[in-house]
Amino acid sequence: MAKKPRGLYAGKKLKQRRKRFRWSDTDYVRRVLRLKEKSDPLGGASQARGIVLEKVELEAKQPNSAMRKCVKVQLIKNGRVVTAFAPGDGAIKLIDEHDEVIIESIGGRQGRSKGDIPGVRWQVIKVNDQSLDALLKGKIEKARK
Repeated sequence: MAKKPRGLYAGKKLKQRRKRFRWSDTDYVRRVLRLKEKSDPLGGASQARGIVLEKVELEAKQPNSAMRKCVKVQLIKNGRVVTAFAPGDGAIKLIDEHDEVIIESIGGRQGRSKGDIPGVRWQVIKVNDQSLDALLKGKIEKARK
């Protein structure tokens, strides 16, 4: 490949060159073509509302052997089904089928799953417009629908 242009009037050529080579950077390509937003079930939003379809237990990855309590949620905005983790001791008992929940990212690296739960990228934060954390701590009681 030819050398980088140097000299007094090389600015335009250097700029064109940089523009061309940016496309070999994966992060640049994903950002410019908005690939994350297109593939993201939440569509770029930080939180989303959904309906609980069923409760599921997922096996934790090695070396742990726990059964992680999760729920299958159908998002209201686009109908996609995602699996969301129910954080906290006994949280799954407070979530019933057909409840309305709000989910958010679980905070893993690069928007992927966190810890030992395989393929789960979301967590439940609210159940029927009540904070799951407050319900767990006993500050409020679950509203009847």
